[in-house]
Amino acid sequence: MAQTLEFNVSGMTCDHCVRSVTNAVSEIAGVSDTKVSLDEKKAVVQGENLDPKAIIAAIEEEGYEATLT
Repeated sequence: MAQTLEFNVSGMTCDHCVRSVTNAVSEIAGVSDTKVSLDEKKAVVQGENLDPKAIIAAIEEEGYEATLT
């Protein structure tokens, strides 16, 4: 079943940050689409059987803070 999860992401300051978060999240199993907004400080992740903890861990590994909204 398709899921959509939204995360608040803090610490992003530029387009490079957006690409880093997008690439990290896109590598997680089950993720089919990731949209990261610098202006809104959010990441919207779509996919199957998503693991919010794994997504948060991937974002934090890139140096940003994330919480599920």
